[in-house]
Amino acid sequence: MKLILGTICLWLVIQQSAALYPSSSDVVDLTPANFDRLVLQGDAVWVVEFYAPWCGHCKSLVPEYQKAATALKGFAKVGAVNADEHKGLAGQFGVRGFPTLKIFGANKKSPSDYNGQRTAEGIADAVLAEAKKMVKANLGKKPGSGSGGGDSDSKSDDVIELTDANFDKLVLNSDDVWLVEFFAPWCGHCKNLAPQWAKAASELKGKVKLGALDATVHQQKAQEYGVQGYPTIKFFPGGKKDRHSVSDYDGGRTSSDIVTWALDKYVENVPTPEVHELLSQDVLTEACEGKALCIVSVLPHILDCNSKCRNNFVNVLKEMAEKYKAKQWGYVWTEALSQSKLEETLGMGGFGYPAMAVVNLKKKKYSLLRGSFSKEGINEFLRDISYGRGQTAPIPGDGDIKVVTVEAWDGKDGQLPEEEDIDLSDVVLDDEKDEL
Repeated sequence: MKLILGTICLWLVIQQSAALYPSSSDVVDLTPANFDRLVLQGDAVWVVEFYAPWCGHCKSLVPEYQKAATALKGFAKVGAVNADEHKGLAGQFGVRGFPTLKIFGANKKSPSDYNGQRTAEGIADAVLAEAKKMVKANLGKKPGSGSGGGDSDSKSDDVIELTDANFDKLVLNSDDVWLVEFFAPWCGHCKNLAPQWAKAASELKGKVKLGALDATVHQQKAQEYGVQGYPTIKFFPGGKKDRHSVSDYDGGRTSSDIVTWALDKYVENVPTPEVHELLSQDVLTEACEGKALCIVSVLPHILDCNSKCRNNFVNVLKEMAEKYKAKQWGYVWTEALSQSKLEETLGMGGFGYPAMAVVNLKKKKYSLLRGSFSKEGINEFLRDISYGRGQTAPIPGDGDIKVVTVEAWDGKDGQLPEEEDIDLSDVVLDDEKDEL
């Protein structure tokens, strides 16, 4: 029996650590033993995915990533690193979540992050753009820092060229936040804006996308958005967009002005994270996987705190999620003793209920709220955490958070179990017994 159990456990470990891509795939398995030779010292452009075998988003990417690898065969290389197994290699390139895609182009020691759509086409387009950059560099053409105001060879790498053909796909039908400059190549003000626009695009990378559309060539979109002078800058919020959601940029023309204005809008348009009831391991993964921090709250039992009391606590958590939404942390809550293993692991039972812990699932560290579980107390706690203050400790054991599957709260007050009626007809009292 022990031999069978040991075999099963070994099989599970092998399955968990197995690579996502088979040896027959066009995706090259990269390890510390071959990474420098193939990627850093090689001449080819590489796109490399850093993944974890247990990561749901990584598994979802597999078919598109393999498709991109096949399409790019002969033009560029596509590789993957099991970051769970090769933590040092992932740490070398600052990998903080999964999947992380990096493009190794002209400067192999400083790869660029790929933040586009997780489709084969999107990945291939980004890799080919980097290859084109390398070709121009080999021809002696220096990539300039201009935006739409200059010619096509001098555009910033981080300013995305928009056209009538790709505008809807890239801007309107994406979840990304955009600032779009409508320009004319002969416009002096556009040329003056070019280096500032390019610098802002680089600083805003990963948050707000900056695009440029030549309105003299692509007149359909220029007319659609009422462009009458150059440069005209329009703001497109994240999520579903229509003509009414678009607004004019009314900030200054320096990179600092553009970045400040765009970040303010970005915070306004970032969706508020949902506060999840912690019902299973899958809920924890959905809410917190890939997030810098996971906010875990344990609320009093429903018999100790009725529905109104509980909803008040949940609403405080929602307020905090809204206040710190730009951080995009994960938020979960559970009822006291419902996830006793979690409470024991994070030492949350010793302070009574409600209780809160901030967990870094990647670094396997946590910090406990020791003040008041109130809007003010939680805000102070999360603010200190966001500034890197506060005491942290490693999660005991293997550092993993274990969650059991439980039923969802029905939203109602708790009910004490009904007592069973006792039939006293057959009960004989002591004074009714016959004495010997």
